[in-house]
Amino acid sequence: MTLDCRLWIADGRLMRAVAAAALCVLCAVPLAPAKNIDLSTVPKRDTVQLTIYNSEDLTLVRETRKLSFKEGVNPLQFSWANTLIDPTSVELRFLSDPDKLEVLDTAFPHDKAQMLYWNVQSELDGEATVEITYFTSGISWSSDYVCIANADETHMKLTNFVRVYNNSGEEYEDAQVRLVVGKVNLVEKIAQLAQLPMSRLNELGDKARHDFKLDAVKKLAVEYGNERNNGRSYSRSASAARPKEVIKEGLSEYFIFTIEGTETINNGWSKRMVSLKANEVPFKIQYRYREPEYGHQLVRLYLLENDEESELGTTPMPDGTWRVFLDNGEQGLSFLVARHLKYVPIGDKIEVNLGPDPDVIFELVKEKVWRDNIWMHLRGANVYRRVDDGKVKIEVNSSVAGWDEHTIYNQRIRNYTAKDIDAEIRRPFGGHVDFLSQLGAKNHDYYTVQFGKTVKAWESVGLRYEIVQHLGHNAKQNNVTVKKAEVGR
Repeated sequence: MTLDCRLWIADGRLMRAVAAAALCVLCAVPLAPAKNIDLSTVPKRDTVQLTIYNSEDLTLVRETRKLSFKEGVNPLQFSWANTLIDPTSVELRFLSDPDKLEVLDTAFPHDKAQMLYWNVQSELDGEATVEITYFTSGISWSSDYVCIANADETHMKLTNFVRVYNNSGEEYEDAQVRLVVGKVNLVEKIAQLAQLPMSRLNELGDKARHDFKLDAVKKLAVEYGNERNNGRSYSRSASAARPKEVIKEGLSEYFIFTIEGTETINNGWSKRMVSLKANEVPFKIQYRYREPEYGHQLVRLYLLENDEESELGTTPMPDGTWRVFLDNGEQGLSFLVARHLKYVPIGDKIEVNLGPDPDVIFELVKEKVWRDNIWMHLRGANVYRRVDDGKVKIEVNSSVAGWDEHTIYNQRIRNYTAKDIDAEIRRPFGGHVDFLSQLGAKNHDYYTVQFGKTVKAWESVGLRYEIVQHLGHNAKQNNVTVKKAEVGR
């Protein structure tokens, strides 16, 4: 005679009616007392690891537990009631004695919703460590930064926080949390992972494209996790000390980093954790005029870099809101700005726009405009004549074909602060343009001119330059030529 016994593998929270992901063992064992399973033991998770992918609302969960097996077939039951677990993603692995344990089959009973059974063939009579992995939705994270600049505005204290939100229906106690920065490239997914011909790309509907991206994320997550764990159980201490590293897959770049230590992530709650802290991050101040980026105003920026010299550079910096404060020297802080900045790779520059400075006055003045080098086109013939030199008479059957338009600008900067400031001016121009000045200007690109000036404290400067726009017949190219020349009066 045999007795079917049930041993629940869950923590106290998962035993409730709203519990999710309960694992149990149904054991067929002899009645001999020495062979029976102790039903009063409720094994907890040994470890649990969350790898959160914001871009696809997907989280890879890895949890390990120690189970007692008997020789023969051991039925295991897994339930995901009231959670957002993807049942097709649930997998069971044996981290100890894998040569003595084997999953024979997986069944989904038609009369029991949100439940599956594994039949495990065991040559082991004793305890083994198993790993259960699955994907769930409803867990996400966000990032924000708090920056406190010193009174001299030379260094700042920078703290990066991440907030994890759990609406998955499950609770995770003492979880190791890993965050993924990066998105799956759909073209790469189709070409390399789904192995679909590129010709089918345009035929995919929105749902199919989304499903392919999800498959790519799942494949990446599983392969990365298997490589990192190498079939072994991971301890909390080892996970916390694991160095962060960059993962590259084909055309896309992913970065997975670990929040130090472990955290309990309760369902329906969010938790804010420190991800990065640096006490002496150097930065510089620059004033910029860039119309396409900042409009018609001179803005003030804090410039720093995500590198080792700045006490940073160990990880990319995720998207997030940067809140900047200034030590006002009176045992208080002055709020400067809150800006949302995009992902910053290792080694890249960080630019925090503080907006216009009320103590620095900026004016863009148009001083003078005139036209010359006028050319006429004789109708009915391929003949052009210049008429503005007073030597050629304008004929009745001709029309204006080309001319040069001159404009003199004066960019005035008045510095009413107690510090010297560095100003950078960058202006784009379309068409065939000559830029004339004594400002030491240079080409930023083929249609943009850049120049700079240091303005002393309590002083003002006028930055004068002349723009010559070649129009019509006079336009021979599509770029800006920088020339050193005196600006006309």
